[in-house]
Amino acid sequence: MSASSRSRRRAVLAAAALLALAGAGCDNQLDDLVAPTVSVTVTETFAGTLTRNGATSHPFTVTSTGGGEVTATLKGVTPDSGAVVGLAMGTWNGAACQVLISNDRATQSTSILGRATSTGSLCIRLFDIGQISDPQDYEIEVVHP
Repeated sequence: MSASSRSRRRAVLAAAALLALAGAGCDNQLDDLVAPTVSVTVTETFAGTLTRNGATSHPFTVTSTGGGEVTATLKGVTPDSGAVVGLAMGTWNGAACQVLISNDRATQSTSILGRATSTGSLCIRLFDIGQISDPQDYEIEVVHP
């Protein structure tokens, strides 16, 4: 083997050794370069008037790919703060709320809890269960990812 071949071989071996040592010293630092998944919580407020035998739906969008808990709270009903209504949560298909979770005896301060598994369009629905006689103004707070 010539001197130049041995010299090239040593240079290649030295470079390989340096790369191996550099890789061993990284200790998975590449994982540190990847940003962690951050779930942002959004609070939305919906308001309107519920009439006798009426219903209303409010769509909202979950933007976190990891999903998360969704809570809807009936914050206020006026003028009758003791009114009993239906409060439901479901998926929004572009035209209607397809109910998945429902409380058919909700009163002011009642909450319902669901879980979104990914991004998508959800909705909250408020409806008369035959208990109100006069129009009721309402406010619903939805907290979601």
